[in-house]
Amino acid sequence: MLHCPVMGQQHPSLPISHLKRDSVSEPTSSNRAWPIASLALAGCFWGTGFLFGKITFAEMTVSENVGYRFIFGSLGLAPIFWKCPPAGLGRRALGLLLVASIIGVPVQFLLQYKGLEATTVSHASLIVGTLPILVALSSSLLLKEKLKAFEYGLMVASACGAVLIATAKKVLAGPQPTTKGDLLVFLSMFAAMVMVLLSKHLMTEYGALQFTAWMIGIGTVILLAWIEATHPMRFHFSFHVWLAVIAQGILCTTAAFLLWNWGLARVPAAHAAIFLNLEPLVGTLLGVIILNESLGALGILGGALILISAAYFSRPRAA
Repeated sequence: MLHCPVMGQQHPSLPISHLKRDSVSEPTSSNRAWPIASLALAGCFWGTGFLFGKITFAEMTVSENVGYRFIFGSLGLAPIFWKCPPAGLGRRALGLLLVASIIGVPVQFLLQYKGLEATTVSHASLIVGTLPILVALSSSLLLKEKLKAFEYGLMVASACGAVLIATAKKVLAGPQPTTKGDLLVFLSMFAAMVMVLLSKHLMTEYGALQFTAWMIGIGTVILLAWIEATHPMRFHFSFHVWLAVIAQGILCTTAAFLLWNWGLARVPAAHAAIFLNLEPLVGTLLGVIILNESLGALGILGGALILISAAYFSRPRAA
């Protein structure tokens, strides 16, 4: 049964370096296994999004892929949206929600999947790992959250990793990445960062699950309006392409968010954040194993710099 609003949860897509320790009590070891498994599964589901996207690109445009993904994804979250509508929000909160919805759904995902269309799953997945570092840096600059000198060093290392991935020499065989595609995915991380900063206060006040449902619902409506006005969606696709885009919506959107929030309600947010790093790791492995992609030496080095830095900024922090 839904209760609205749920207070004190963190947003499931927030890889924030300075997550405050929430009020969730420490579970016993026997009760901790299922929440941990739920968080890990959510991270893995998010990591499959690029693979499914590549499958749909055989027949779908970027707009069609993103549009259908959020149609199916928003259907699963619709009961939460309607049970807890954002009608009671003040003008300022509604304004922030609207801007976060526009930046967090159509802007972020159209940029991200346009980049994915021009690069590889493994490259795109590793670049997504820069988000915790971008959020930590923006929090330091805008929210005056203090960072240590070596933490700035890790940010520089992560930036170098992104550059190495984008400029690595093309591999001899298999799917080919492009600098343009890598840069578009990286640009989408700035959209994600802005969405995180805009929504941070609202999620604390109204609850992550409710805010996520509101943002995805409103963002989907705006996304579909823009697509229909510019590139109307088609409906005739093969069965396996429909399965891939439905999986993006149900697994990578609805199930991932619900699993994350269920686990987050039972595990301190600072402990849960580390599982966000499964997304770039799983995505990279799927690209290499299933799509026969190759990173090359510089790509591997760049990915290692990003993942190490992301793991540090997502680690449990002292209270």
